Amino acid sequence: MATPTAYRPVRLTAVLEAPLSRWLWLVKWILVIPHVVVLLFLWIAFVLVSVVAFFAIFINERYPRVLFDFNLGVLRWSWRVSYYAYGALGTDRYPPFSLGQEPDYPARLDVAYPERLSRRLVLVKWWLLAIPHYLLVGVFTGGWHEGWSQTGLIGLLVLISAVALAFTAAYPRDLFDLVIGLNRWVFRVAAYAALMTDEYPPFRLDMGGSDPSDVLR
Repeated sequence: MATPTAYRPVRLTAVLEAPLSRWLWLVKWILVIPHVVVLLFLWIAFVLVSVVAFFAIFINERYPRVLFDFNLGVLRWSWRVSYYAYGALGTDRYPPFSLGQEPDYPARLDVAYPERLSRRLVLVKWWLLAIPHYLLVGVFTGGWHEGWSQTGLIGLLVLISAVALAFTAAYPRDLFDLVIGLNRWVFRVAAYAALMTDEYPPFRLDMGGSDPSDVLR
């Protein structure tokens, strides 16, 4: 369970919608193909933007706001698609094609814009300091592809939830809380590795749809 701590810059929230279709999850892999195609190109741009941001931070200790907003938009888009599809299956509402906040959608992500970032940390955090988290994220997702999980622990838990949904028409709440907690961990690491924050991701599983940082605000 989440333990109240200091406010954190990466906030991921999700609302489990009901009722959910018993069988729509069987075809969501087809329905999200347009998103996957777009996200493929967006993630290529995400990497290139991160490289430019690296040099900007190293030179003047600032992440250019327009680049930050673009990468945040890619993360938001990825989280919404993941939440709709096999990263959570938490909604049947088709995700919008948008880099914006989309406050009415049940899956939301925000990263506080940093006024200043360390030029020393930018040299090591994305490859050296994040290695322990990369190992865990690999277990959680089985790999990072266009922002959503393909296999791994999250995929297994979502599959169990899908079977439960098919037979009971209900998403097990405990499984939902765990799935969201794992996704929250993954996106915290993604934001850190993308140089969007200097705050090291906690080794802590904050479960549930509400982000603990929002509770403390």
